[in-house]
Amino acid sequence: MAPQSHTPTVSTQTIYTKGDIVLFRNVEKFWLGKPEHTFVGRVERSWRHVDTGRVLYDVTELASLSYRAGIDTDYMRLLPPADAMHDIDTAPLSETDTGAMTPAAVAWLRRYLAGGSNALPAPRP
Repeated sequence: MAPQSHTPTVSTQTIYTKGDIVLFRNVEKFWLGKPEHTFVGRVERSWRHVDTGRVLYDVTELASLSYRAGIDTDYMRLLPPADAMHDIDTAPLSETDTGAMTPAAVAWLRRYLAGGSNALPAPRP
């Protein structure tokens, strides 16, 4: 019998700070195949588990404003602001058809045109 090969997973040793927006999973629901196991949240604090020494995070789930304690970094991923704003940064402003823009870009432009801001943001490289 040939030995079974095992590909090691890459550990993500990301350090999150208070206020970071993250995607996180309810581990039990995920592994049991239950629905509604992935959430968007805001990091509130970090702490070290007394027994394991692992750094865990307390997160506020943004959809329900529920406080979730002890989220493991293996089940969290940072949601970078650049990704969230990509649609606005790359909106085709020269297009006459606003249907070519994403809803977020259109909403931002409407707010800007209504006087919500004095200047357009600096273009990203």
